[in-house]
Amino acid sequence: MNTLQSMYHKHPNLVMWAVLSIGMVIILLLAARDVGFTTTQWLALVAATVGLAGLCAWIIGWED
Repeated sequence: MNTLQSMYHKHPNLVMWAVLSIGMVIILLLAARDVGFTTTQWLALVAATVGLAGLCAWIIGWED
């Protein structure tokens, strides 16, 4: 637990990006599991989702 806290205090935006990315990818996988995407399409969607989470974390970081 101390390792996570120290990581958050050193790099809050990266931790926020990672947590937000994990949550958004889980939601994506649950919402689109029966659509029938190919592997390439899944990889593109996951990459876009992680990129979007990064942009969201960056925008949220403007508050600091």
